[in-house]
Amino acid sequence: MASELILIIGGARSGKSALAERLARSSERALFAAAAQALDDDMARRIAAHRRSRPAHWDTLEEPLDLGGAIAARLKSASAAYDTVIVDCLTVWVSNMLLRHKGGIPPSADFEREAVAAAQRLLDARRHGGGRWIVVTNEVGQGVAPPTALGGVYRDALGRVNALVAAQADKVYLMAAGLALDMKALGARHYTEF
Repeated sequence: MASELILIIGGARSGKSALAERLARSSERALFAAAAQALDDDMARRIAAHRRSRPAHWDTLEEPLDLGGAIAARLKSASAAYDTVIVDCLTVWVSNMLLRHKGGIPPSADFEREAVAAAQRLLDARRHGGGRWIVVTNEVGQGVAPPTALGGVYRDALGRVNALVAAQADKVYLMAAGLALDMKALGARHYTEF
């Protein structure tokens, strides 16, 4: 399978993960890289439901912080090449990175640089294999301004990470109410500098 990067972005419960799994169903060997952690009962139920929805023959990698390093290590050591890597999701991953600051709110620009650098390392892991990458993330910048400083830092950093991945993606699907729009096929252009 040819190398391809697909970004799926949208609001909560818009169908992002379902589309990612549907796109990957034809894969002979897929790696599902998950950033979520079962920190409460609700998240544990969500993780269990996602596990049940995936084909049994897909490999799973759960890594809350160093997604790029963990995926690169897996791709280097895999006994057979993966034709698809699914990353679900950048939203949770960026949150995990922010929350590791343990109550201290990092300056927005500093954390944005940290998150963008980590996202670039994640994208760099593609050189180790996995022909098609499908990356899932939430769009959090279209709602009301976050009421807390931590929320603002998070929104800004995730927005920058999403823009970086979208700039490098071959396809960007915007999900709304279970419907997917192929943004780049519609002529969407990228204007963010990194």
